[in-house]
Amino acid sequence: MPSLLRKRNPEGRMALADHLRELRNRITISAAAILIAGIVGWVNYDKVIGALTKPLKDLQAVRDGVVNINFAGMTDAFSLQLTVSLFVGLILASPVWLFQIWRFIVPGLTKRERTVARLFIVAAVPLFVAGCGFAFVMVPKAVTVLLSFTPPGAYNLQDGSQYLNFVLKFILAFGCAFLLPVFLVALNLVGVIPAQAMLKGWRPAVMIIFVFAAVMTPTPDAYTMLFLATPMIALYFASVGLAFLFDRRKQEHQPDWLDIPDDRPSSL
Repeated sequence: MPSLLRKRNPEGRMALADHLRELRNRITISAAAILIAGIVGWVNYDKVIGALTKPLKDLQAVRDGVVNINFAGMTDAFSLQLTVSLFVGLILASPVWLFQIWRFIVPGLTKRERTVARLFIVAAVPLFVAGCGFAFVMVPKAVTVLLSFTPPGAYNLQDGSQYLNFVLKFILAFGCAFLLPVFLVALNLVGVIPAQAMLKGWRPAVMIIFVFAAVMTPTPDAYTMLFLATPMIALYFASVGLAFLFDRRKQEHQPDWLDIPDDRPSSL
């Protein structure tokens, strides 16, 4: 159905209304997939919340004080379960909403670009899950460092909403960060960003990465920001290397007559 909305004007461009309808359909499909997958998170809430609060329980076992989450309001427990369920749905539905993002960025795909879109999904989903998994491993270390400043004998009762906002934002930031090379390589394959431009703009790219890491990491310390920025920078330069390989392959299969200026006749 969404493809039927891609009506173009005589100049071959989509009208603004068509773009808005396309965006609405992509958002609707993504939201529906997240809600349906969120039911799985709701059903398995006890297991998920147990895994997310395990760093606090492990820390309590080696400390004299009480370390746990606390629900201050009447509706906090319900809001927390709803938030965690939607977060689980976001991860489980990642193949759907990642595909919808790519289809909106590159409308009217050609046969070759449809192949690239499939490769995009095949690579994006594992990288997103890998980023979330890497962050999940780092959460206990971050929690231990931050709570180590608690005075001896003091209770450290974390507000449930604030603690889960810290953990979920931390995990989501790493998942999105690991998607950077997939988007860059995919845009290079369809001819939007050449490898030379990616390499030339590495300085502003690194600056943007550090700004993104500073905004997305929920702790004020520099170490957490570096934990996120370092792999992003490494993945950026890895994507630049892949882009150069793909550009070289394009040039090898490019016909000679494409390099001839417009004011000169070709051998054809």
